[in-house]
Amino acid sequence: MGEIAAYLDTAFWVTVLGILGLLIVSGFFSGSETALTASSRGKLKAQADKGAIGAERALALTDDTERLIGAILLGNNLVNILAASLATALFTKLFGDSGVALATLVMTLLVLIFAEVLPKTYAISTPESAAMRVAPALRVVVAVFSPVVTVVRWVVRRVLALFGVRIDPDSNIMSVHEEIAGTLALGHSSGSVEKEHRDRLLGALDLSERTVEEIMRHRSQIETVNADDPIADVIAQCINSPHSRLPLYREDPENIIGVLYARDLVREMHRLVLDAGGDYAAIDQLDIAGLSRTPYFVPETTPLDEQMQEFLRLRRHFALVVDEYGALHGLITLEDILEEIVGEIEDEYDTTHAPEVEWTESGEVLVDGAMTIRDLNRTMDWSLPDEEAVTVAGLVIHEAQTIPDEGQVFSFHSCRFKVLAREGNRITRLSIRNTEDPPAHG
Repeated sequence: MGEIAAYLDTAFWVTVLGILGLLIVSGFFSGSETALTASSRGKLKAQADKGAIGAERALALTDDTERLIGAILLGNNLVNILAASLATALFTKLFGDSGVALATLVMTLLVLIFAEVLPKTYAISTPESAAMRVAPALRVVVAVFSPVVTVVRWVVRRVLALFGVRIDPDSNIMSVHEEIAGTLALGHSSGSVEKEHRDRLLGALDLSERTVEEIMRHRSQIETVNADDPIADVIAQCINSPHSRLPLYREDPENIIGVLYARDLVREMHRLVLDAGGDYAAIDQLDIAGLSRTPYFVPETTPLDEQMQEFLRLRRHFALVVDEYGALHGLITLEDILEEIVGEIEDEYDTTHAPEVEWTESGEVLVDGAMTIRDLNRTMDWSLPDEEAVTVAGLVIHEAQTIPDEGQVFSFHSCRFKVLAREGNRITRLSIRNTEDPPAHG
């Protein structure tokens, strides 16, 4: 014991303090790495917009994550190796050859507890706050180690290139869209985000990924007006229609020459009757074609976000959709796009119709063949693919590689599809059972 006491001189205590200081620096590096990688850039940006200097510096550091992590790892390894070397020298001086093993054990415990677990636990509990605190000091560290990190990065990329791995410094592993969608999915699964809120937010995010063709009303479902019909018939059709705008055609229903607005029609009728002194027969002078407005045509491949911007810019709510050959393919309104975000919008003029999804006592769901796969997924919380088909009927036809007959049953994508009704070549009614997660009875 006396021999050990002889070594407790100034050099001993300086070495001990040096080791403790290095452990503190190591903990700083470890906590900083966790804080900056776990912090939300969105929250940091919000703080930066409020004038938080630390948030601005943290954002600047995370712009080049590779350089940041390289500087932190370099500094962390330097202090850890130096601390281990000092501890080995100290314990060897005190205990001889057995001091190496003792130094390894003690330093492993100290580094694990005080330089890794403790700072990382603190940083992960309040990542944004911790990131703002460490950002100023880390700016200096990154600047000092930048030349060495640059060399290390070059060497790493050359080595990876030998194995065919190419690193794009400008690429993001996960896009902002995917990050937000994943966060919403996690929030919904944990119960912190309601399904309706998730669907609205995802609907707004997905507008750029979806096209007009996916949500338009098909031409077979469009109500049109024949410009050559008697005036009285045209007026009766427009007044009794639930729609305020009707495409006007001549000779061929696909030969659209204009769009007839019910308000324009009523206004012109009122003017003619008023000018004729109340004689209703004056409406025979109506020029339906001249009264109609110029139709607005859009390609079926137009992204929904672009189409919504065009509707707002042109102050239009109604467009006719054409395919690549210029033939009439369908119809889309601003309301259709908004419904992709907020859900079904109904007013007192909407016609009543059967619900798109009906539950049976056996646990199956009955759907219309024209229902879109996206709407079915949103309603049932399923994940049927919609890359190859837009509607449920289209998905069945695509997978079956034929037009099924009534009563045929198919199983794919963890679901069992049964064709209940068919009109011509169209599947109009199906029953579906999810074999993995059967829907609740409704």
